[in-house]
Amino acid sequence: MNPVHPKKLLNSKWTASTPVNKLKHFSVCQVEYDEDQKVSLCILRAEYNAEELAIDWRQLKDPTLWRQGWV
Repeated sequence: MNPVHPKKLLNSKWTASTPVNKLKHFSVCQVEYDEDQKVSLCILRAEYNAEELAIDWRQLKDPTLWRQGWV
């Protein structure tokens, strides 16, 4: 399991285990929190073409989907 803390998501870098729309390298460009300080929105930006992808931030903990850093 990837160690991910919701407060440290912004600007973190991720590699998709299987390419998403032929893209592998992403960074978290936007994180929004609700009134309980829980993550309500997490947007990844592809490094290659700046395409954005909204995901559930908990998916980043799954090593079969995402790897921390750019590999």
